[in-house]
Amino acid sequence: MSNSQRALRLSAARAETCPRGPRFWVSAWWPVAAGIAIIALESTKYFGADRTSHPLRVLFEAIFGPIADPRWATIHHYIRKSGHFLGYGTLGLTWLRAWWMSLPRYRFLFDAELALAATALVASLDEWHQTFLPNRTGSPWDVLLDCCGAFSMQLIAFAYLRLRQPGRLHDRD
Repeated sequence: MSNSQRALRLSAARAETCPRGPRFWVSAWWPVAAGIAIIALESTKYFGADRTSHPLRVLFEAIFGPIADPRWATIHHYIRKSGHFLGYGTLGLTWLRAWWMSLPRYRFLFDAELALAATALVASLDEWHQTFLPNRTGSPWDVLLDCCGAFSMQLIAFAYLRLRQPGRLHDRD
């Protein structure tokens, strides 16, 4: 039996054992689509550092008080990089959740690897897209930061499951 026939037979057997309708697939994958849509929106010229500095500074100064320009430049940089880390960390979790739901017989590590690869792909495409915008720059360092955010959040999810719900990990082995 060829690999394609074996895969077809496995997918047919899986479909018989756990029927899933459109509602299931939408619930599994809509967070991924929403996350990618948010990143696509933030990847426009309207969310470049030159456009986010003023609104973020107004908010920051409303909470913490006035700040000197040179210090603000550093803080603004760290706010934006934190956004990369947390935004792509969250996207990585949505990918992990979608793969976890879609591939119930696979181990956590396999789902996490798929989620990290998908997050890296989105981050790479996002940075590549930014190279075409006049007020944005694409950076491989941002892709690395994005992947670190996704990896960190997945590690936290694994630790949570391992400590609080170990049965959810063992049931999939």
